[in-house]
Order: sequence, then structure tokens, then C-alpha cells
Amino acid sequence: MIEEMRLRDLGVIAEATLHIGRGFTAITGETGAGKTMVVTGLGLLLGQRADSGAVRSGASQASVDGVWIVPEDGPVADRVREAGGSVEPLGDGTAELFVGRSVSSEGRGRATVGGRSAPAGVLADLADELVVVHGQSDQLRLRSAVAQRDALDRFGGEEVHAARESYRAAYEHWRAIERELTGLTADRDARAAEAAQLRTWIADIEQAAPQPGEDAELAVRAERLANAEELRLAAAAAHEALSGDGEEPDAGSLLAEARRVLERAHDPALAELAVQAAELGYRTADLAASLAGYLADLDETGPHELAAVEERRSVLTGLIRTHGSLDDAIALLDTGSSRLAELDDDGDRIQRLTRDQDAAASALDEAAAALTAARTAAAGRLGIAVTTELRALAMPDARLSVAVGSGAETASGRDDVAILLSPHQGAEPRPVARGASGGELSRVMLAIEVVIAAADPVPTFVFDEVDAGIGGAAAIEVGRRLARLAEASQVIAVTHLAQVAAFANNHLSVVKASNGSVTASDVRRLEGADREAEMARLLSGLTDSAAALTHARELLSLGGSVV
Repeated sequence: MIEEMRLRDLGVIAEATLHIGRGFTAITGETGAGKTMVVTGLGLLLGQRADSGAVRSGASQASVDGVWIVPEDGPVADRVREAGGSVEPLGDGTAELFVGRSVSSEGRGRATVGGRSAPAGVLADLADELVVVHGQSDQLRLRSAVAQRDALDRFGGEEVHAARESYRAAYEHWRAIERELTGLTADRDARAAEAAQLRTWIADIEQAAPQPGEDAELAVRAERLANAEELRLAAAAAHEALSGDGEEPDAGSLLAEARRVLERAHDPALAELAVQAAELGYRTADLAASLAGYLADLDETGPHELAAVEERRSVLTGLIRTHGSLDDAIALLDTGSSRLAELDDDGDRIQRLTRDQDAAASALDEAAAALTAARTAAAGRLGIAVTTELRALAMPDARLSVAVGSGAETASGRDDVAILLSPHQGAEPRPVARGASGGELSRVMLAIEVVIAAADPVPTFVFDEVDAGIGGAAAIEVGRRLARLAEASQVIAVTHLAQVAAFANNHLSVVKASNGSVTASDVRRLEGADREAEMARLLSGLTDSAAALTHARELLSLGGSVV
């Protein structure tokens, strides 16, 4: 429930604080004093669209701050934490949630949730868990088939909820199979072409049998073969310098002579150097042998091997051009084979999916029938309960019924739900959109909420001019029903009828400024004589009329309000 709301520079309200709390809060005030701005401010806290036209004339921005009491753990707290905010535990399983909204005169807006900036959409998400708002536009919304179906489902309680969830699961399963089957059949030609292409690629790769890194190795080999003569001359010259048979002494002979000379000297230091000379001789001999092997390998190769290498490189280059790299081509042997097996299974998959679709359709039919049966049973109970309420709301001959018929298949079922009203005896039931006047529609809406709240309580109800078009005994019964609704939920009602306000346990009045202008307003909690005077004003337009005051006291006594 909302504990407190602070308004600043919103419409005609310069600054006001509303202490609301539990039970039934009635908000009254003269025309133009800003009662509607209270509902507008609450709408901003609930994520409704911000309108720069709501900013008070001369002000740079309007702001609304609210304090909600919410369960410490639950959907609301979870959504707040998800948005980066926090709630303040009160120690009794509940917590305070601080929210705020501002809108500038240029139209820019800002929202805060649990102490953190957040998109206005987060406020709208919270609104679904916190409040049901009813105004003239919401009565129009009651006329839509979707709203009427949702109202019936709320009343149906766990039985309808379970049937609806079972249907939704069956519907989503059936739709998933249908989408997969449609995709397979619609893309059959494309998938066949993909399979043919994969077969060609896999055959080419298997025929080439590439090895990882083979393209790099062949590039090095081709470079050597292309420069074979130059390499042979270099290797031969180096070999001759190390161990040649020419007239000039080679490196190996010179190192051998140096070792012998050092070994003949009788000095330990030179002896160590002789060892090093010997090691260099061995390494020189190894190097000469390697060069001899290199020369022998070159002698065995020729133009024919270079042609074979270039031919192999051409094959690998084709694979690289097609697949991006040799590694990707090799990898395609695994991934492509799996994909090809999947594509080749299309015929069998279509048969399996067709069977699965038939089974899913049968399960969906059963779930739809169960949901329709649950809604039909709930519709009978709802019609009886609301009719009883309407008789108490000065519509003694009215009869409300709820018809459940066949409709288009959606994720919410196959049912069309219509709320029908017979306003008097002998009248044919007609859709509530055409069978009720404005005042009757207000009472129908209230009766539905009172009945539904018993099965599906909502933390807070907000009614804006719910008593429009009614008066007298009907207004008294509207007040009585709002008080009953407030036994389980918080109720906030903007009203112009004393008969309604009399049943509130908390009466707030929006009062014009003392100079009579409407550039600023204040919100006051009324008690005692002040409340009697406001009730008298609502009844007669006069705050000091003895007759009106007497009538006001009678109404307050009838309402049994204590403030």
C-alpha cells in the first residue's frame, strides 16, 4: 500500500503531502482545486506517460515522491533489486519502498526506484503488482473483451489460473512444433541445396586429404626447389671450406693442427684450450656431414618434384579459397558431416514432427476444453455474486451475466468473454458497453471489483470519480462497498459525494489558496468540525448551513467513520 505521497509543482498544487495509510481514504475538494492532480501524481509514480503540461505554471519541473509498504521478499522487492534499488526492512516482514518521478517543463523526465535512477518502465512493472486504478477511462476499458476475460480469470482463482497455465504451456509447445515444422517445409529447397553443397565440399576435402600445416610446409619446400642451383653452390662452397680437398687448407685441417700444437705444449691452460679445439673440430665435422647430406638431397630432386609440389599447393589453395583457411576446411569434415546428417534426416524429422504436432494439438484441445469449463463455472458464480452486489447498489432489477463463447485461439485460450447486463426486468442481456449508462457502469465496475477482491485481493485500489452519475441511496451503497473493499485492500477514492466520503476512515481535502486563486493548493486531513464542514459543503455548497451540518453528521454516523 502507499503510505505517503508528496507533490510539488504539479498542476495547481504548489506543494502538498498526503498521509494515506490503511483503509479507505476519500479525497474531496472544490472544482479546480486539484483533486485530479492527486490521481495524476499517483499515475506518474505508476509509470504512466509524463506530460510537461502537468508542470505548474512558472515552475521548471513537477515532482512526485511516494513511500510504499511492500513485502520484504516478493515480486515487487525482486524487481526493485533487479533495477539496482533497495527496500528498507521494517522488521515485520514488510519494507518501505521509496519511489519518485519528475518531469520538466521541457518534457524531460526522471524516475527513481529504491534510491536509484531507473527507467519509467520499472515503475510500470511495479504498478502491475501494487495498484488497480479505476477512472472514467478505465470504465471504458472494462468494455473490452480482453479486460472482461481478465476480470473473470481473476475471480476464477486458482482453478482458472491452473487451467490457464496448463493451456499456455500446451499452446507454447504446439506453437514451437508448428514453427519448426513450418521452417522445415518452407525451407526444403534451400536445405536440399545446402546438403548438395556440403556433399561436394566434403568429397573434395576427403579427396585432397589435407594435413594441418601442410600448406606452410609446401611453401617452404617450393621455395627451396625453385632456388636449388643457388642453394647447391652455397652448400658446396661451405662444405669445401670445412673439409675440402682443394689446395687451400680447410677449416677441419686447421683445427686439427691447432689441437696437436696445443697438446704438445706442457701447460695445463693450453691443454684446456686443446680440448676446446678438439670440440670445434668435431662440430666442424658434423656440420660438413650435414652439408654433404643436404647436397645429396638436392641431387636427388629435380624439376619434376617442383611441379608435384606446385600441383599439391594448387589443390590446397582451392580449399583455402573456398573455406577461408586449411584448418577451416579440415574442421568442416566434422561439422559438415554432422550438419549433412541433420539435413538428410529432414524427411524423417518432418514425419516425426507431424506426429508430434498431432499429439500436441490433441493435448491443446484438452487443455482448452478444461480452461473453457473452468471459466464457464466461474462465469456463473461471478454473475450471481455481482448481481447480488448490484441490488445493494440501488439496481434492484439489474441482472449481470458472463457469457463464455468460442473465439480466436490465442495464448490466453479460445474463449471470448462478454459481460452482459440486463438493467431492468424484461430487458434482454446486452454487452455492458451498450447496456449501461455512465452511472450504472460505475456501479457495475465497483460491484465487479468488490466481488473479485474477495478471490484475488489487490494491495491498493484507486477510484477517480467512481460515483459519477449517481446520488442518493446509490451513492450511500457505493460508499458502503468501498468501505467493505477497504477491509482487505487499501482504497483511495476521489469523490464529490458526501454519501461516499462518509464511509472513509481517512478524509483528505484539496483546498484552494486563501486568496481564492487556484495557483496553489494544499491537502489537509479533516477531523471533527472541519470534516463536518466539508461534508456540508459537498451536500449543499455551504459550510455553515445548519441543515447541511445536521445532514453531514447523520451521514458520518451512518458511515461509522472514526478519524
